[in-house]
Amino acid sequence: MSLLSDLVNLNLSDSTKQIIAEYIWIGGSGMDIRSKARTLPGPVSDPSKLPKWNYDGSSTGQASGDNSEVILYPQAIFRDPFRRGDNILVMCDAYTPAGDPIPTNKRYKAAKIFSHPNVAKEVPWYGIEQEYTLMQKGVNWPIGWPIGGFPGPQGPYYCGVGADKAIGRDIVDAHYKACLYAGIGISGVNGEVMPGQWEFQVGPVEGISSGDQVWVARYLLERITEISGVNVSFDPKPVPGDWNGAGAHCNYSTKTMRNDGGLAVIKKAIEKLQVKHKEHIAAYGEGNERRLTGKHETADINTFSWGVANRGASVRVGRDTEKEGKGYFEDRRPASNMDPYVVTSMIAETTILG
Repeated sequence: MSLLSDLVNLNLSDSTKQIIAEYIWIGGSGMDIRSKARTLPGPVSDPSKLPKWNYDGSSTGQASGDNSEVILYPQAIFRDPFRRGDNILVMCDAYTPAGDPIPTNKRYKAAKIFSHPNVAKEVPWYGIEQEYTLMQKGVNWPIGWPIGGFPGPQGPYYCGVGADKAIGRDIVDAHYKACLYAGIGISGVNGEVMPGQWEFQVGPVEGISSGDQVWVARYLLERITEISGVNVSFDPKPVPGDWNGAGAHCNYSTKTMRNDGGLAVIKKAIEKLQVKHKEHIAAYGEGNERRLTGKHETADINTFSWGVANRGASVRVGRDTEKEGKGYFEDRRPASNMDPYVVTSMIAETTILG
């Protein structure tokens, strides 16, 4: 195994100028992340300088077998923490050979919204709190839980310390450092309320980059759990019963919200979100009705509410924002399996263009 490890960690820059680019895209389910690698003649830092590529869409649920070619357009570059050196990860979106975005390409519409002059001038910032659950391989049950049984009740696990409380910290820390290495704006991690459940935060990040970074952070997490022999679940309610679900709270602000008098702008934005509550819920993740029950720090899925420092509301305004009269608010409705391209652009569209 030592020889294999040596080869995996081989520094290519000692012998060649060529690099490896791992092209990443989203598959047909909307949550399956795919990737494949290719050799490039030298380092690249601008995605527009990267070649387009193709893949078999019939094998990802995104094209028919008689017309299966789907084209990858490179959109964002990140450093590769696995291969290191000048090797890169490339976040892509997908198009037909004629140049039309395929139906599962959610980035295309999001980019159009973020490039709208009225949105661009507001410089929207996002902070995504991505919760997830580490699951035992081959068993749909969280790590550290007895098979067919349960650990002690919730209480000691949130931000907990100790082998019986912080389950999977080595994976979490490896992911944290991999994100920093890659150039992702990860701002923190913490253990969540349910044992085996964790959270990482990406942000503040502006516009379309927020979606790119959350997707690549998810990719890194999938790769690290692959190495660790553990599965990661983004299900919004992985364990039924008296256990917290998993969300992806979206913290949001615009330039006018961050300036003096911004609290009034925030309140108007929340009113717009209330009017479009059903449309947002429909786009905020699959299975969210199992999570948004009005219990376990959630609001009921059918009722919009907001409040200051209220974690049981649909939208929370922080105490600091209220005190300073400006800042940001938190949309607590998105599920852990939401598409960040959809959620971030939808919030901007509703609050700025609505």
